[in-house]
This record gives sequence, C-alpha cells and structure tokens, in this order.
Amino acid sequence: MAQRRHPAGPGQRPGSARRERPGEDVVANIAVVPAWLKPPADVNELLPQLWARTVGRDEAGALHVGGVGVADLAATYGTPLYVVDELDFRARAVAFRDAFADAFADLCGGADVYYASKAFLATGVARWIAEDGLHLDTTTGGELELGLRGGVLPGRIALHGNNKSRREIATALEVGVGRIVVDSLQEIDLVADLARERGIVAPVMLRVTVGVEAHTHQYIATAHDDQKFGLSLGSGQAEAAVAKVLARPELRLLGLHSHIGSQIFDMGGFEVSARRLLELHRKVERDHGVELPEIDLGGGYGVAYTSEDEPLAPTEIAGRLADIVARECLVQGIAVPRVSVEPGRAIAAPSTFTLYEVGTTKDVELDGGTRRRYVSVDGGMSDNIRTALYDADYSATIASRASAATGVLSRVVGKHCESGDVVVRDEFLPADAGAGDLLAVPGTGAYCRSMASNYNQVPRPAVVAVRDGSSKLLVRRETPEDLLALDAG
Repeated sequence: MAQRRHPAGPGQRPGSARRERPGEDVVANIAVVPAWLKPPADVNELLPQLWARTVGRDEAGALHVGGVGVADLAATYGTPLYVVDELDFRARAVAFRDAFADAFADLCGGADVYYASKAFLATGVARWIAEDGLHLDTTTGGELELGLRGGVLPGRIALHGNNKSRREIATALEVGVGRIVVDSLQEIDLVADLARERGIVAPVMLRVTVGVEAHTHQYIATAHDDQKFGLSLGSGQAEAAVAKVLARPELRLLGLHSHIGSQIFDMGGFEVSARRLLELHRKVERDHGVELPEIDLGGGYGVAYTSEDEPLAPTEIAGRLADIVARECLVQGIAVPRVSVEPGRAIAAPSTFTLYEVGTTKDVELDGGTRRRYVSVDGGMSDNIRTALYDADYSATIASRASAATGVLSRVVGKHCESGDVVVRDEFLPADAGAGDLLAVPGTGAYCRSMASNYNQVPRPAVVAVRDGSSKLLVRRETPEDLLALDAG
C-alpha cells in the first residue's frame, strides 16, 4: 500500500530527509510530477471535493459561483480576489453545529461548536456565525472586536492566546465573554487580579498540552511539549494550574482545553488527547472535589486542497469523538462533561477560492532534459503564504474559459521578488494558458487573507461573498493610499 503524503507537506512525513516529493516521476520529459498528481483526461474538470458547492462552469467553460461569473467579479472588484461562496460557508457551519448537537445529545445534552476566527474573520462572517447559532473562538483583541461588531453575543465568545495583553483580558472581562482560555501560570494571576479589580468572577478554561504529536506540519502541531502553547500535562504544570485557579475566588474553572494541531485527517490523535484530558478531569474531581462542567477537544480537522486529500464528514468526526468521549468517561467512572470543539479551517477553507489574472508564462529547462512551465499571476505569497511557510499543496484551474489543449505540468507563481513566491507547486494547466486568463485556486478561505501581508508594498486583496446571483464586499481591497496613510514620512 502506498504511503500517504503528509497532510501539511512532504517534508514533514516521519523519516523524510528532504523536501522533494517521494515517488516523483518524470512524465514525457516535461517535469517532475508528484506521485499523487495524475495527468487529467480533461483540464477543465472540477473535482467536487475541492470546490464550494455552487461553483461550476457555464456553456463557454467559464467559472461561476453563486450565480455570478468570475469575469464579472474580476471586472467589479479586480484581482487578486478572495471569492466566498456564502451558502457553502454557512452550510458547512450548520453541518458542524448539527452533527455535534446530535452526536452528543444523549451524552451531555449536545455540544458547542466554536468557529475559530483565526482562519478568517470579518464583520460579515461574524454575523453569519451569530445567525447560524455557532460560538466564536478569538485569539486577540482585534478578533474579539470583530466578533462583537458582527453581533456575536459576548457569552458565546472565547478569548484564547498564549500572551494576552492586560487590555485584551480587561476588555474580555468587561464585555462578559463566556470563557478565557488560560495558557500559563502567570496568566492565572493576571486574569484573577483584573477580575478582582472589576468585582467579577472570570470564567476560565485551562489549555493543557497533552503530549500528542499530531501528524501535521511542525508549525501547526500544538500539543507536543516543546512549543509555546498550554500547560504541560507530563511535567505536572497542568495540575499545578488547576490548584492555582481553584485557590483564586475571582476565577471559576469551567474545564480543560486541548488543541493538538491543524489539518489533521487521523482521528487517533484526538482519541489519545481526549483520554489524557479526561484522566486529568477525573483527577481534579478526586483530588479537589470539583466536577468540572466542560471539556474542549479543539479542532484542526483536515480539508481537501488536492485530489489526494480525503477529509472526514462532520457527522463522522462528531460520531467518532462522541464514541471516544463516552468510552473514556465510562472507563474513568465520571459523568460526561459538556463538550466543545473548534472547526475553523474545515468551514472556511473549502468555501473560498482566490481569483488571479495570468501575466507571463515561461518554460524552464531542468537537469536531465526535463522542463517546467511557470505561470505567473498578479498575486502571490502576500495573499497566500501557506505554500512558502508550510510547504502546502494547492490545486488550480483556468477560470475564464474552457480549453481544448492538453495539460502541461505547471507551477503557479506570484509577482513578488522572492524565488519562494509559489502559489501552486504542481498542477496540470492547459498548454495554451497565457496572459489575460483568469486562474482560480480553491481552498483558500482559511489562513490566506488572515495571514496576508503587504510584502513589496502590495495592497491586500478584497474579499467578496457571492450568493443567489449577487455579490457583496466583506473586506474592501487596500489601495496605495492606505499604505501611504501609515507612512509617517
């Protein structure tokens, strides 16, 4: 059986000593092809698992989404452009909400789904989250402000983060967020002191580092001990934190929290994490006589960026987690606490594609008589840093027309002064792709606009939501004037 590519990039697979793809093949002396990428019979085909549900092609082969053609979107808003299928986004959010409510209904009366705002947040998105009955996980004061502005009730908001400022914590306390996830021993006293000054009791959870090595990129694996997040279970720090919180009357300990990483397909890590977290939950009850009401199992569920990825459905994720929690609580002899989870990428990423315009193309001769085609677009690492940062894989298609040409293995690159400015490392694009074509990259709704930069003084793209034949701005495009307005010179 062939070994599955590592979900965050081939260089992160255990035992991989280099960043080239294992199993690469030379196809027709054109270029080196990853083993998982097969030449398409039709370069115009859209794989359903990669695209939002209302995306399709019209009679001329041009993409449309939500009843609006990409040519119209490009003409109205310019490119690069993040295009959000609103119905798809909201349907995925509701699917997670309902799947977890149903799976945990008989165990603990349901479960709470927190949308992880770090994936992507705008006021309009926060409004969708509020209207569709989800909670909101925030990691900074800015995300908190956007959530409140979008109408999310404070009691349905969590404030996360490993180094929250006094101002961020004070704001969270003053507006009455539902939970503050404490990340260090020092923060316990900080939250307690700020709560005492305001005459309130702060609801807190403790983020526990459970020692699970999630099968993902080292930068997005967050539950092993050697990293910045959480209170170590193995060292006894988590237990010390429990005692410290319970000793402060200004704090109310809601429960324990764990997040093992992101872009995860294997449920095994969640099983180990839940077991260790519930063992600590039982120990708190035994040693302190306190039955904690909640437990948060984090999120990080994987999504499809390429034809190789096979994400689990929300019902399957929820069902398997419910089985894990029920079994572990039975073993521990404890009541099932209220459960919460935090899917962010799994809601946002598949709902969005980035629309670019192609500029130059060139064929580059490589060693061994092979060659690679470079297709340059008008964006790049300033609007999608994940390929450079995580060695992430993406797919792409020509969006403005159909093509009868054969597919040529291509690399989609950006306009920035950086050789690592790669958007899509490997994709078969039609041989006649060229200047003026629109090109779409699916799966860019998470960690693309939220991590975008002004590298080379490039304004960040707009974000537009499309639904029922109309479009609306979620975030407007930056302008050179916006950049100059910050320049004190």
